[in-house]
Amino acid sequence: MADILTLKKSNCKNCYKCIRHCPVKSIRFSANQAHIIGNECILCGQCFVVCPQNAKEIKSELEKVRFMLTSGEPVIASIAPSFIANFDGCGIEALRKALKALGFFDAEETAVGATIVKTEYERLLREEKRDIVISSCCHSINLLIQKYFPNQLRYLADVVSPMQAHSIDIRKRIPEAKVVFIGPCISKKDEAAYYEGYIDAVLTFDELSDLLREKQISLEKETDKTAKSRARFFPTTGGILKTMFQGETGYTYMALDGVENCIEALRDIDRGRVHQCFIEMSACIGSCVGGPVMEKAKHSPVKDYMAVAGYAGKEDFDTEIHEAVSLYKTFTYIDQRAPKPSELEITDILHRMGKYQPEQELNCGSCGYNTCREKAVAIFQGKAEISMCLPYLKDKAESFSDTIVKNTPNALIVLNDRLEVQQINRAAMRIMNIRYESDVLGEPVIRILDPGVFLKVQSSGRGIYNEKIYLAEYRRYVEQTIVVDKESRMLVCIMRDVTQEEKERERKEEISRQTVEVADKVVDKQMRIVQEIASLLGETAAETKIALSKLKESITDE
Repeated sequence: MADILTLKKSNCKNCYKCIRHCPVKSIRFSANQAHIIGNECILCGQCFVVCPQNAKEIKSELEKVRFMLTSGEPVIASIAPSFIANFDGCGIEALRKALKALGFFDAEETAVGATIVKTEYERLLREEKRDIVISSCCHSINLLIQKYFPNQLRYLADVVSPMQAHSIDIRKRIPEAKVVFIGPCISKKDEAAYYEGYIDAVLTFDELSDLLREKQISLEKETDKTAKSRARFFPTTGGILKTMFQGETGYTYMALDGVENCIEALRDIDRGRVHQCFIEMSACIGSCVGGPVMEKAKHSPVKDYMAVAGYAGKEDFDTEIHEAVSLYKTFTYIDQRAPKPSELEITDILHRMGKYQPEQELNCGSCGYNTCREKAVAIFQGKAEISMCLPYLKDKAESFSDTIVKNTPNALIVLNDRLEVQQINRAAMRIMNIRYESDVLGEPVIRILDPGVFLKVQSSGRGIYNEKIYLAEYRRYVEQTIVVDKESRMLVCIMRDVTQEEKERERKEEISRQTVEVADKVVDKQMRIVQEIASLLGETAAETKIALSKLKESITDE
């Protein structure tokens, strides 16, 4: 089963949408990737339908069918009756013509097998007088009961599906035939693989369309009708009941679609609230016309139902009545073996998720699980991670960012596009002498700062970085950075208080100025002293020179 529906990891964006829509939570998240748990999956295909990134992939048997068509053996297509809704305006004869062009030996309606099955359901109620009978046409519902409601296995009709019944009918007529089922269902691929000897390959309607495009074969728009085709109602909600005789005394007949509704009914059966009842169950909303492969591209409930209703006749197909033993099918319990946590272990996981009180368990479903306790169980079983809790991540991120904002030494002010204060931290409050946040939150920034620079940034979309300004009202110097977040249209102002640095710079400049003045005075004084000394020295030298000259002259005269 694990390889019927697989994941394209490169496409998965960790949005949890698949797990939110998975009715049995059979998807495991690890390393930020979704993984389908094969032994828990019921192959309803909801994860395939809802995935916005097309990260779910259905196993293709196109190559197998291509090989069969070239083998020389007669290959017969069994076409699910929902084809009339998928291939708009195209009846069985037009499909038969196209399939024969592809190399098929013939094409027939699975509705023939549906007639055989509904006849067997009537026999069970008429002859065996069973208390509760649940239809076994939908393989996803069969898997749901086999895996999650083993106590209700005894109520599941031990009858082959229409697909298998049709294969029995075909092989009885053409023993050497290979049978290919074509329909809107994913789970039929698993049914064909698990119950060997009925179907050789399964194609979805999408795969058939791919094959037709590959061979450039167009479907003709022609709708053939026949009165003996009442079983064509089978792919609609209540379609089985429309074909059945509902006159068995004391029985209630009902139809349920959607896995959630079927689960609630199975719980009611488990509680003993339901008796003497035939229940038609379909996993898909609207039954098979709402199948995952149809719904992915073109599901239209009203239009699809009208297409089926307009094509179905009022009488049964002509079929050969088979022995009951040839239509018998057994269903066994499929164990998931997922470990069950104790109450203490659940509590411990809840605490790790930040859920210490019942009121903290929001049960918002954003992780994909209905309740926080379900999520805790999934974490214990290795199917989920604590980080999948969006409120937990939000609180953690807010707590972390609040810690940074509140304790950063830089002032921080956040404004909305109307220049109203949305957030202010302690450092900013200290700079602007604000006692309480409530004094300014929601108020225009003009109350505390000049809005001019904010208007400039807002209009230009260009930030201002490390601009030094003086806040005269607060007698503070700051280095100011203002940036705009274009997505949220928020303005963020970050200020670094440089008042002390500026004062220290001014003090140093004053000291330098005073030092220069003193130095100038000292130099001037020293120059005057030098000049005075030079003047005195000059007079002394002149007098000495005169005296020496006179001495020289007197000596010469002698």
